[in-house]
Amino acid sequence: MTPAPPKLKPIASGVPSFLDPSRPVKSLSVAFWVWKAILFVVIISCPGLGYDTSASLLPFQLNGSAEVISSAEPKHVSLPIPLKFVRWDSIYFVHIAQYGYLFEQEWAFSYVYGSLAKFLSSLLSLSDDSSGVTQVAVAAIVLSHVSHYLSVLALYRLSANVFGRDTERSRLVCFLSSALHIVSPGGAFMSAPYGESLFSFLNITGYYIYSSSCHDLSSKKYLLSHGKLLLAGCFFAVATSVRSNGILSGILLAYDAIWQAYGLVSRRSMGTMVVRLGFTIISGCIVALGLLIPQYLAYTSYCTNKDYIRPWCQSLLPSIYGWVQRHYWGVGFLKYWTVPNIPLFLLATPMLLILFLSSLWALGAGVSPRSSGTTPKTSSTISSSPASSLLTQLAIAQFILTVMAVTSYHVQIVNRISSGYPLWYWYLVWRALWTSDTTQSAKNRTQVLLVVQLMVAYALVQAVLFGSFLPPA
Repeated sequence: MTPAPPKLKPIASGVPSFLDPSRPVKSLSVAFWVWKAILFVVIISCPGLGYDTSASLLPFQLNGSAEVISSAEPKHVSLPIPLKFVRWDSIYFVHIAQYGYLFEQEWAFSYVYGSLAKFLSSLLSLSDDSSGVTQVAVAAIVLSHVSHYLSVLALYRLSANVFGRDTERSRLVCFLSSALHIVSPGGAFMSAPYGESLFSFLNITGYYIYSSSCHDLSSKKYLLSHGKLLLAGCFFAVATSVRSNGILSGILLAYDAIWQAYGLVSRRSMGTMVVRLGFTIISGCIVALGLLIPQYLAYTSYCTNKDYIRPWCQSLLPSIYGWVQRHYWGVGFLKYWTVPNIPLFLLATPMLLILFLSSLWALGAGVSPRSSGTTPKTSSTISSSPASSLLTQLAIAQFILTVMAVTSYHVQIVNRISSGYPLWYWYLVWRALWTSDTTQSAKNRTQVLLVVQLMVAYALVQAVLFGSFLPPA
């Protein structure tokens, strides 16, 4: 006799009553804005300028009064509230929004985010300084908040495509996954003028549209399916222009193309499979444009003047992004592996471990496109639709991201860039819900609740450090 599944009551206990999975949009909206309000208050309550006074110089950059400001000078201790969010890399994003790319090192940061912030700032009339930096900062903060909120809703719809909403358990996993996204370790960076929120929205929405395309293909709605596939490629392309790791989402399309090509060779099939392969290739090319177009624009800016050509222009495959990361930011294979960076590796270890374990879990749970809807072996709760193959594809992309974070990135940023990858949210919820053994189930729930508590604590501590302009970033 099949053992009864574990009851859901222990998971629901301790959750505020306003978080009602039966009303997901309302409940997630309330939870989101309450959490954002908490972070907002924490950040603006932080005293002083911290050890770096860069943000305090911004309002004076046009009127010739860009004096050296020390955090020890009382008259400069107070900043406008929006500038409390202009910390670390957000200084570059705000500067780009105002003036475009003026310096070579700024090409490490997305022009798309800056352009959207500039457009929003043009709709405001809040400037109270000569440079308009406060107005741009307000627009960028609004952009990050709205992007994160839409990302939460997109994750719910994506989860519904993969897990279904036919049972209480599947609806709960959709809800809890989205709730975890609200309190992700991105924390303050998801509220500040940073690209993480916008990237998360674009990337997760791209996954949702892609999974919908899979559903439509299964239902033989070919034209609608092909259109959504191209649209997903567009979202991935813009996500790639916001953060270069968005190119990993192209793995979904490459994975499909390989299996489709294999099907053509092995079955000698034609017709719909040939058409699908064509649309998949076109969508993949669209994703590549998100990386190639900024490179082309940079090449025309720096490499067409024969009197002064930058060193990276002479490379076999000239890339300003690769050059800027290496030359200005010290990014490269094992370059971050130094003794002073050991604390940062320790800080990133919990997230790296979750990313790694969730990738292994998904590789065991995913469905090969050849299986035509076989139920994943990890849990019968996962939808048996073709969209469930997304688990395997996401596992590959996330595993590569994890390896790159360990070997080639400033490793601590994995705590915020992981926010745009849904797989690890699903893994934590699965750990809490999908174990038939009662003892093990209770243990898993305790572990997951501990992880969530640590995420919340980390985000609050991070907000204090961020608002005070203190490391780590």
